[in-house]
Amino acid sequence: MKRRIFLAVLLSMPLMMSAAGDSDSRYLAGAVPTENGIVTFRKSFTVNGKSQEQIFGTMSNFVQNEIVGKAIQDMRSRIISDGRTDGTIVARAEEFIVFKKKPLYLDRTRLRYQLSVNVSGNKVNMTLTQVSYYYNEDIDGTNGINYKAEEWITDEEALNKKQTKLLPRSGKFRVKTIDRVEEIFKAAMAAFDKQEAATRKSIVSE
Repeated sequence: MKRRIFLAVLLSMPLMMSAAGDSDSRYLAGAVPTENGIVTFRKSFTVNGKSQEQIFGTMSNFVQNEIVGKAIQDMRSRIISDGRTDGTIVARAEEFIVFKKKPLYLDRTRLRYQLSVNVSGNKVNMTLTQVSYYYNEDIDGTNGINYKAEEWITDEEALNKKQTKLLPRSGKFRVKTIDRVEEIFKAAMAAFDKQEAATRKSIVSE
């Protein structure tokens, strides 16, 4: 019986390793795009059935409430441009990313970035750039280490030479940044469904 269990474990190991490799593949080569040497994430999508004004209003609320409103409330988190003149909303945000949390132990960093959201017709173009980190700070927020994304999470800095594995230290920053950027882009697209659901709920309650 023990021998059968042992053989079953051995046979399943390649599958387990393959699954782990597949799950990590989205963080490997090309996952952090650069433009002219600057880490820059982009996302574009269209919204049907709404006017440009309606789309702009939804995106303005999203940036104000879901990005700036939920960021660390200091001077680094703010709206830089409301987009009323050129259709581009620009905001700076600073938020915490937690790597590991245990009793009496917290490993986290401050993530800082600039988010631009342009609305033109029924199309939304999002750009997230100027990414940096403030890591290993004291309890009072001092004595931390500053890292720029360009020197920390690019393919050259966060992957091994063969670009098949994440480096232990910078790799965790790369993974969490990619996850957060994807989360922001998905939340922006979902903002329209969320708004419609709230509207339907309001009509029913009346």
